[in-house]
Amino acid sequence: MKRIVALLATCATAVGLTALLSPQPAAAATGCKVDYTVTSQWQGGFQAGVKVTNLGDPVTGWTLKFSLPDSGQKFVQGWNATWSQSGSTVSAAGVDWNRTLATGASTDLGFVGSFTGSNPKPSAFTLNGVACTGSTEEPPTDPDPNPGTGTPVGVNGQLHVCGVNLCNQYNRPIQLRGMSTHGIQWFAKCYNNAALDALAKDWKSDLLRVAMYVQEDGYETDPAGFTSRVNSLVDMAEARGMYALIDFHTLTPGDPNYNLDRAKTFFASVAARNAAKKNVIYEIANEPNGVSWTAIKNYAEQVIPVIRAADPDAVVIVGTRGWSSLGVSDGSNETEVVNNPVNATNIMYTFHFYAASHKDNYRATVSRAASKLPLFVTEFGTVSATGGGTMDRSSTTAWLDLLDQLKISYANWTYSDANESSAAFKPGTCDGSDYSSSGVLTESGALIKSRISTTDSFPTS
Repeated sequence: MKRIVALLATCATAVGLTALLSPQPAAAATGCKVDYTVTSQWQGGFQAGVKVTNLGDPVTGWTLKFSLPDSGQKFVQGWNATWSQSGSTVSAAGVDWNRTLATGASTDLGFVGSFTGSNPKPSAFTLNGVACTGSTEEPPTDPDPNPGTGTPVGVNGQLHVCGVNLCNQYNRPIQLRGMSTHGIQWFAKCYNNAALDALAKDWKSDLLRVAMYVQEDGYETDPAGFTSRVNSLVDMAEARGMYALIDFHTLTPGDPNYNLDRAKTFFASVAARNAAKKNVIYEIANEPNGVSWTAIKNYAEQVIPVIRAADPDAVVIVGTRGWSSLGVSDGSNETEVVNNPVNATNIMYTFHFYAASHKDNYRATVSRAASKLPLFVTEFGTVSATGGGTMDRSSTTAWLDLLDQLKISYANWTYSDANESSAAFKPGTCDGSDYSSSGVLTESGALIKSRISTTDSFPTS
């Protein structure tokens, strides 16, 4: 679906896929602030988020430095910067997409470390040699400063598949409702702190689907860079208590086996890096098309063990035939999956629909299949399968009522300001800071926000 998205490739350089630029001279910083948060900790190790805010003049080319405490603490690996360590001093230099920090601009970094004994906070943070002493401004607040309570992840914990349902840590069926990004190579500006704060707090979204295209100027052009961006969005979702659905967004070519080696490399990396998290779900092939179920199944049975080797507990979602329509768009139906399921546990199967194009026969398929297969609608639109056209309110409502009834989780396409009617925001919204008011929402965005912002039903007993 979304046949027109490739046309957007020409705008890639304008929205975040700047080609490899030569480093620019570093400007002196005149003030900065650092928010340091330990996002998870385990025996002998921890993961930390480092938010850097430039409070002075615009800086192009920057290096953040800080000192690790003398407690056996060591830097292991980091992301969203070029990291190094000398003695107790750790350095993080800006990379292509965050090298320039305007006045008041922030960037989110992170790293994994090890320690013995206690795990105190690092000290002496500097940006281009200037101490980050902060200011009287209040830092942005998350919807819940303690994601251990109240948030979707805080309540439900590590998810798993039980029978045909997605279940929480209490072994009770739940439904997640949320939004999908557009291609992160084109719409990176839509996924900043303000946008994710709005998604978690105002939209009350349970999950963020991170659509990482493999082709279309995506992962294949810069595997390390795109892996880092995905990990950063996983962290941003985790900090707000949302689940992160990592989408290996294959579309053209439609046979996922074309990207088998890339998939193994990517999922080995993100699974190892995020294994300790409770908020990660893996979607291994967005929309297989022009290919048999047997070929899709063979692909899944090679990729899933790569994930399981690093992260044995996370839910994995498998794409289905006919643009993830359980084969309906190819004239088939769910029986091919029911009769020949993927040989793996703790998995679900995708179903995608676009409400103006896919109606009663598609809904009938989901109704039948839901009693035999664990389904997850990882993508749907309120418009036609092109991503455009007029919103079909009645069909969308019928679909969402059905998914609510069956407790099938879903993510809407898209949390972006793309110039297409499937987008939640009007064009230009992502140049500002308002992601919630009626003035910035499209007709589709207003409808979906009204649906997902209603109170969740997450049983705990």
